[in-house]
Amino acid sequence: MKNTRLTAVVALLAFLAAPAFVAVARAEEPANNTPPAGFTALFNGKDLTGWKGLVGNPKTRAAMTPEQMAAAQEKSDAELAKHWRVENGEVVNDGGGPYLCTTKKYGDFEMWVDWKIQAKGDSGIYIRGTPQVQIWDPFNTPGAKAGSGGLYNNKKNPHDPLGVADKPVGEWNTFYIRMVGELVTVKFNGKLVVDNVPLENYWEHDRPIYPCEQIELQTHGGQTRFRNLYIREIPVEESNKFLAGLGEEGFQPIFNGKDLDGWQGSVDGYFVENGVLICDPKKGGMILTKKEYADFAVRFEFKVPPGGNNGLAIRTSPGQHAATDGFEIQVLDDTAEKHAKLQTWQYCSSIYGVVPAFRGYTRPVGEWNYEEVIAQGPHITVKLNGTVVVDADVSKIEKTPDGHDHPGMKRASGGIGFLGHGDRVEFRNVRVKALDAK
Repeated sequence: MKNTRLTAVVALLAFLAAPAFVAVARAEEPANNTPPAGFTALFNGKDLTGWKGLVGNPKTRAAMTPEQMAAAQEKSDAELAKHWRVENGEVVNDGGGPYLCTTKKYGDFEMWVDWKIQAKGDSGIYIRGTPQVQIWDPFNTPGAKAGSGGLYNNKKNPHDPLGVADKPVGEWNTFYIRMVGELVTVKFNGKLVVDNVPLENYWEHDRPIYPCEQIELQTHGGQTRFRNLYIREIPVEESNKFLAGLGEEGFQPIFNGKDLDGWQGSVDGYFVENGVLICDPKKGGMILTKKEYADFAVRFEFKVPPGGNNGLAIRTSPGQHAATDGFEIQVLDDTAEKHAKLQTWQYCSSIYGVVPAFRGYTRPVGEWNYEEVIAQGPHITVKLNGTVVVDADVSKIEKTPDGHDHPGMKRASGGIGFLGHGDRVEFRNVRVKALDAK
């Protein structure tokens, strides 16, 4: 038992070893638009290739037909040309016109951007099409109660920066911005001003920030200049390592990376390969930890094949139906054609039959997804790839959306496990942390 625990700990330490990524040092420099290693220049220093004028917002754009979008884009681009120009390797806006947007959409990324404003200037950088990392003159602008760099439009989460790092008006400032899932970090002129704060969805307040969208440079009155815009898309493995490193203290492996020691149930329906727990598509079934957990957080990675289906069982006992006598957190490729008619409570990461998850936050099929499920009393939170997709107090649910009885909603403890449904679904880095009861 000691050796298997040591194996699991060694494997987990290897997963967490070294920071997932570190901001590349970047000295102040003129507008040479030469990106640091690993980064790509968003602006070529000569023209606005790769950029376009703003049309609507993510919600309104999604409702447009291709013809409507094309017509609106043509009109916006024509107006853009009146207000944006390139001068001495800098992008210059006169304070009016549509926002300047990347033609490409971005998910997880880190970027650099230099900017300069005039007295009482006001601008910002929209990330994932959403306002915004604030830019303004905090020294002379009426109503400016904080420095630049904060997530200005947040309502529930922090919106002010941790401090003022603005240089005097007319001097160049530098942002380093990182976004993983819904979490944003901003370093401003070398000072940390936003530390992994969720960016809220300004356009649809009842759902999380979009998983992938364009970057926009805001115009809000007064000349604004930008230069040295560099971006690096963060690969899945790096994103997962980063997420795993957040608040990792106290988590203990419950899968040792070698066998199913400590597990019960359909143990012959799973096998271990290169430290990965794999559901045998010919057998499957439910496996549970022999130990029961009350309030806890469980973290793991999963990978599904096309159309693949499994589930995370929590507060469940052997011989029971996990989805009703306990809880099943759906693990599913909900993008597959065969799942086109899913009910909302069947989407990936939903509490099956009880609470629908927000859809669209899974990685592409064949890549590893990172999930954390927190159960504290009746409050269940599910974070998928760094975004909260379920946050519910099940004790307040009077009628479940699937119309069935769910006595498991009242359970206070049980095993943690997986639910095979005839597909080769893979799991790794499974660990749990006991929490204090509320």
